[in-house]
Amino acid sequence: MNGFDYKNFYDKVGAINGWDFSRIQCHSEGVKWDFYHEVAQRCKQSHLLLDIGTGGGEQLLTIVNEVLLLVGIDISDSMIRTANSQLAKESNVRFLQMDAGKLSFPDSFFNVISCRQSDFTALEVARVLAEDGVFLTQQVAEGDKLNLKQAFQRGQSYGEVDGLLKHQYIHDLQEAGFKEIQSFEYDVTEYYRTYEDLVFLLKYTPVIPNFGQEEHDFDRLRSFIEENGTAKGILTNIKNEVPDDVYD
Repeated sequence: MNGFDYKNFYDKVGAINGWDFSRIQCHSEGVKWDFYHEVAQRCKQSHLLLDIGTGGGEQLLTIVNEVLLLVGIDISDSMIRTANSQLAKESNVRFLQMDAGKLSFPDSFFNVISCRQSDFTALEVARVLAEDGVFLTQQVAEGDKLNLKQAFQRGQSYGEVDGLLKHQYIHDLQEAGFKEIQSFEYDVTEYYRTYEDLVFLLKYTPVIPNFGQEEHDFDRLRSFIEENGTAKGILTNIKNEVPDDVYD
């Protein structure tokens, strides 16, 4: 993934689709973390919430009634335009284009900060998080969609040691001053119902960088489906890492 232009990729995706994958027909089997449900469980009606890497805002808007104010930021202009286009009468939501490494908020401003599958800077998170505030993040593990990456011989974190990212996140959070850090990972089976569902995933996520632009990509995809097609659908996996942190 070295050299992959994430910002340009997300700008294109944001303009076309936002971060909405509800049209994909797929299901998973096993224990799966519902990230925004967990975020909501840690919120109070008086809280201010920051969501880093909010994308098109689809998921953040599902917990609009749980807090006093929600602020979603994303580095992609088109993602933020898509998010703002989805606002209806929600008066307690703001979507802003912003670099997660340079947060334009006062110190100790937010009670809860969430970050789902997006880059964050631990020192900046610690700076804007209130004392006894909570930071939740869910990140893609190296072993996510592993059989797909093996089929294409490339992919997000392909070839990297499994668990290395989690250890780096925890190290950065400790260095930033987080005192109570809990983490776990889950690895569940996932089935995509049709060829089109899987192609949609590959086009609008960076699982396989530049999917469709290399000469043999669709031949590899057809071979992958032949090898991994089941009565339940096309088999792959979801593997995520979830640190849950309290700043003191």
